[in-house]
Amino acid sequence: MESPTHSLPNLFKQLGLPDDAESIDKFIATHSPLKPELHLADAFFWNESQAELLREEILDDADWAEVVDQLDVMLRKGRGV
Repeated sequence: MESPTHSLPNLFKQLGLPDDAESIDKFIATHSPLKPELHLADAFFWNESQAELLREEILDDADWAEVVDQLDVMLRKGRGV
């Protein structure tokens, strides 16, 4: 069975955020860089359900985990990663 793959725009849609490239770039630019000791789901800009989704996907190593990790890296280093 093939495992599902998700894209960054799909994750933004899942989080209820604008999912076009310009909006994603603006989000990354606005919220970067995250402090190294801060867990992604604990960042101030998520609402409770967004934070819970991010937390669950990482803890369960679910099929969204890879793209959540990608978002984490982007928010720590900026869009050019």
